[in-house]
Amino acid sequence: MGDAAAAAAPPALGLTKPNAVEPPQVTFAAKDTEFSGWNGDILAVAVTEKDLLSGAPDSKFENAVLQRLDGQLGGLLSATATEEDFAGKPGQSVVLRVQGQAFKRVALIGFVAHNAGCLLGLGESFASIAKAAQAASAAIVIAYPSVIKEELKLNAAAAIASGTVLGLHEDSRYKSECKKVHLKQVDLIGLGNGPEVDQKLKHANHVSTGVMFGRDLVNSPANVLTPAGLAKEASKIASTYSDVLTATILDADKCRELKMGAYLGVAAASANPPRFIHLCYRPTGGNVKRKLAIVGKGLTFDSGGYNIKASPVATIELMKWDMGGSAAVFGAAKALGQIKPPGVEVHFIAAACENMISGTGMRPGDIVTASNGKTIEVDNTDAEGRLTLADALVYACNQGVDKIIDLATLTGAMRVALGPSISGIFTPNDELAEEFVAASVVSGEKFWRLPLEESYWEDMKSGIADMLNTGPMQPKGGAITAALFLKQFVDEKVQWMHIDIAGTVWSHKKRSATGFGVATLVEWVLKNSSS
Repeated sequence: MGDAAAAAAPPALGLTKPNAVEPPQVTFAAKDTEFSGWNGDILAVAVTEKDLLSGAPDSKFENAVLQRLDGQLGGLLSATATEEDFAGKPGQSVVLRVQGQAFKRVALIGFVAHNAGCLLGLGESFASIAKAAQAASAAIVIAYPSVIKEELKLNAAAAIASGTVLGLHEDSRYKSECKKVHLKQVDLIGLGNGPEVDQKLKHANHVSTGVMFGRDLVNSPANVLTPAGLAKEASKIASTYSDVLTATILDADKCRELKMGAYLGVAAASANPPRFIHLCYRPTGGNVKRKLAIVGKGLTFDSGGYNIKASPVATIELMKWDMGGSAAVFGAAKALGQIKPPGVEVHFIAAACENMISGTGMRPGDIVTASNGKTIEVDNTDAEGRLTLADALVYACNQGVDKIIDLATLTGAMRVALGPSISGIFTPNDELAEEFVAASVVSGEKFWRLPLEESYWEDMKSGIADMLNTGPMQPKGGAITAALFLKQFVDEKVQWMHIDIAGTVWSHKKRSATGFGVATLVEWVLKNSSS
């Protein structure tokens, strides 16, 4: 089958096609009304441990809001909290059906207000309760609003709203039956109101759609989301927001003209041809002050090649997630297509392919030549992501950008080092690191800066080529040497950051993708837009 014919053919393996499922459509409203008379299906009160355990003899609650609500319910709230040993800890909740009130149910949800991540968790807990109650309308109120500083209330409202939408999201495209989402209206009480809050809640909805899109891409099986399938999904984003986004899709022949030997070497064994994907965001008003590139690893499946992923810890059955970097990139593109920030041009890039095994495949010991002319001795075919990123980074630099961020499920070493909740960042630029970390404070995602230890590069030098793709240190310091490898393909004039999301791309508890990275990328672009 020719390259063009393969691109046009729908996925055939297993006869699987995803169902069309609409993401949750929730309307948020910020109100400063009296919550005790709120009319709807479920009223949720977010409480901390300090709001409970009152020393007063006539009350079970320390908090005045809880005392008033408990009195309104004839002591039922405190009695239930005591019976169910509710202590206001994060993840705890209690729900009761009530009579004679404007609201049908009342819930207590435990939380802490340390950061945006905690408030995202509060929103997810709130969504879980509303979903279980099949509520169409719900409200959430913070029992002690001062626990959130006044200057942080805007971001707090957005975080709770995002957490709510993401908590409702369930990828049922590949199930024979889809669960219905009943929740349509959510009121946030006590976090301010007015146009500024309304705009922030609208922004939260846009970001959430990008995160859900990213999740869906990673969740999609490799027999459906081929490189051509990923290119098609990215092109849909560009056509949907065609006022600000354009798409360029390069096939293998065009990549060969651009001398992308590292990328094409990885793709050589697969029956599914590669697709180099480039979306470009340009603001409607022009006047671009800054040019950015976001590059994502796009391995739609990674067998490991001849260095096949044979050990149980290699989780070959989950290697559909190896395009999690590109999913974050295109999720951010979808959100920014809706937000439309001024003054910034953004290039979204992914070198999509599969790393398979066949007679045409790359062998251990082969030498490939990247598009900047540097040669790489492939001592491990399972260190393939960095080869595809090498050519993608060269391409990104050629777009004349000021800053580049790449995201990749790059190393098992990162999963060992930082676990499932924190991604590692590597950059030689302190300013870019500070800028990105500031964006993550708003998004609630967790990152930790790790060193680019230049002395480790000595172990990456080949005797017969410019460099090895792994080196003898493996797996010691593997995330660092991988970052040092990528650095060889970035123009020194360009500010660059590498993010290893190998541990954070997937929730083993939920058996589903996380959409990690989308929210912080959006906030980072917005910071560059406004600065």
